[in-house]
Amino acid sequence: MTTTTHDGDEEEEQVDDHLADVEEGAGCTEIWEHLSEQRDD
Repeated sequence: MTTTTHDGDEEEEQVDDHLADVEEGAGCTEIWEHLSEQRDD
């Protein structure tokens, strides 16, 4: 199995932007609800 990593924090921030408002330690349900709410907007 090969793991690909991204160089630079800026790229990682762009990948995770959609989770910026999710509390750290949130579970699958909370993440799903957050993404679902964003989709409705």
